[in-house]
Amino acid sequence: MRVKSAAKPLIALLLSAALLAGCQSVQPPSVSEPQGTVDPPAATTQNEPAPQTNQETPRNETLYVNGLQWGPPTNFNLLSGNPAFPVNYGNSRELLYETLFMVNQLDGALEPLLGKSYEWTDDTTLRIELNADAKWSDGTAFTADDVVYTYELGKKYDINWSSFWTYIQEVKADGAQSVEIKLNPDNPNKLTVLDSIELIPMLPKHIWEEIEKKNNNDLTAIRKEINDNPVGTGAYKLHFYNDQKITVIRDDNYWGQKLFGKLPAPKYITHVIYKDNAAGDLAFKSGQVDVSQQFIPQVWKMWEGGAPVKTYLKDAPYYLPGSMPSIFFNLSKAGLDNADVRRAIAMSINYDKISELAMSGYSAPMQPSLTLNSDAESKYIDQNAIKSLQWTTDVEGANALLDSIGAAKGKDGIRVLNGTRLGPFEIECPYGWSDWNAALEIVAQSAKAIGIEIRTKFPESPVWTNDLQTGKFDIIMNTPAGGVSPSQPWNRAMTIMYSKGVAPLGEMAFWNWGRYQNDRADAIIEEIPSVSDEAKLKSLYTELNTIWLKDIPSIPLMYRPWVFDTVNESVWKGFPSEGDGTNIPPQISMDGAGIKALYQIHN
Repeated sequence: MRVKSAAKPLIALLLSAALLAGCQSVQPPSVSEPQGTVDPPAATTQNEPAPQTNQETPRNETLYVNGLQWGPPTNFNLLSGNPAFPVNYGNSRELLYETLFMVNQLDGALEPLLGKSYEWTDDTTLRIELNADAKWSDGTAFTADDVVYTYELGKKYDINWSSFWTYIQEVKADGAQSVEIKLNPDNPNKLTVLDSIELIPMLPKHIWEEIEKKNNNDLTAIRKEINDNPVGTGAYKLHFYNDQKITVIRDDNYWGQKLFGKLPAPKYITHVIYKDNAAGDLAFKSGQVDVSQQFIPQVWKMWEGGAPVKTYLKDAPYYLPGSMPSIFFNLSKAGLDNADVRRAIAMSINYDKISELAMSGYSAPMQPSLTLNSDAESKYIDQNAIKSLQWTTDVEGANALLDSIGAAKGKDGIRVLNGTRLGPFEIECPYGWSDWNAALEIVAQSAKAIGIEIRTKFPESPVWTNDLQTGKFDIIMNTPAGGVSPSQPWNRAMTIMYSKGVAPLGEMAFWNWGRYQNDRADAIIEEIPSVSDEAKLKSLYTELNTIWLKDIPSIPLMYRPWVFDTVNESVWKGFPSEGDGTNIPPQISMDGAGIKALYQIHN
């Protein structure tokens, strides 16, 4: 699946090299992904998956999903770097290889799974008590040794969770059912370590030690293992796959029956592999797919004709926010180095039009902040304290602001400030990312109304990535640390504002692309990961937001869901929705705490 924002390579490098960094390396699929252009996983050169004959399963026992697997599966090896559903890193985490805890998007809580409880026993030690009932699907007990082994794989090899060792000094077992994670004393970031306990899928030591031995501890060789009979702790096992679909079957001996009170309702879950969004949407609307993670334009039109299609929110914006695609200013550019100019641009933008035209209305009205407008994040801010600094669309006010600083309009209608013409400035994002392209066209049109000339530029994605990292831009669009995790909203604030360790213009930078610098902001960002007092956290985040609202190094353009979770209740009913009292988040019914939906739905 193609990744918007170049965030995966960026953050992977960021995590491995930075003093402080975030840990979500997985991005949601782009609204604007060109249909049918998703590259399949790289082919392996040995142990090619054997073709299997088609195998149908009863419709009323099978939950059909789409949008998480594009292209034929080539392996189910978590260490391969690109395994197929449901082993792919960062989504559908809990079906086969489970994590220690499940993050809940609704309130930010970490809910028990393989881990029973966790606590900080001192400033650098996280102690985790494991669930003694947990077992692997082959009947072997899940123990602390498996946890230590899985973490150590990231230390031994360059794999998805290696970056966490930037913040971890040691992971050790204390008996069979307890684990202690010691923070790196030189980089004691509690937030990113909490990310690790809800993100790293656990692997069985007794299986993977043998695979390592067979391949002489050579990661290149290990990555070629197909692993088409994966042993996990999850409620499902791999059942069938071919180029068109992947099916998992419920493990009726699943250890988690005691935790959840019963087995999940679907006996089978099948991910159908469609050639493009249009084919997937058609199948979804007709009831052939029950849960869709694909972007569906104007989703409300699906139920206008009577189809039993639902979103988590009954009305617009239909989906919960999970990220804020934003524009970043190059703060070394004359004109753009003026905070009043940046504020005027922010006030000129027609955010409602961006939501309507670029996002099918899936973005709520923008409330400028470093936090999402969700309960899990907005609680960190004293909203009254920042209200006077938050901007809204106000063209008249923006013109008045520019007039007040002496930016007069020339004969061509473009303003000049202290001898510097305010434009043309280029604003860019990759070609073909249609929602972002549309958003930037609206930004350029909005700025023209206040006498600032902005021209859109849509290069190929690699060019945009290079421009972003080297600072070769005037204004550029990207998503700062999208995703739902314990390290939010710190991770987003750090990505936007933290200046230490950022390479100068012309060299590669993996966060703070505009090269913003504020010593007080740096100090707050460094302090937050060690603070547990809620009142203190609220004070720090409020101060950080105040700095950001005054300096405006970036402008969020829209809220965007982390995953699209749209359901068709033709066969399965009872999916969670807002206000149903279940506290089950819309996390695609198989990721994080969203997996609890599988225990609630029924025919």
